[in-house]
Amino acid sequence: MYHETTESIRVTVKPIYLEDQSQPDENHFVWAYQVRIENMGQETVQLLNRYWRITDAHGRIQEVRGAGVVGEQPLLRPGEAFEYTSGTPLTAPSGIMVGTYEMESASGRRFTVAVPAFSLDSPYQPVQLN
Repeated sequence: MYHETTESIRVTVKPIYLEDQSQPDENHFVWAYQVRIENMGQETVQLLNRYWRITDAHGRIQEVRGAGVVGEQPLLRPGEAFEYTSGTPLTAPSGIMVGTYEMESASGRRFTVAVPAFSLDSPYQPVQLN
């Protein structure tokens, strides 16, 4: 699991390689990632937008921007959490994702929350010893 806290918002990510949806012979590798967003602060916040930067093992970069997550813009009161699962396919057996969430507090202040960089690893990634 990967964790990062920004301004009392804790983001935890757990990536999962999906063997049953992947086709390594065709360079098609799929991951799910489970995300938990916890409001550990004193003010209600809402997730407005997301940004992802996905880099595969070949150095190809995809950037994804959009409103909310999984079609929602969750409102988190103090002590509340929101969990969701999403996924990404790659044409390489490994990669890395990192991102941000744009949040807005009840007072109207917008701020950026870091999503920790997390590794997308499959059993088909060659091991390199240093």
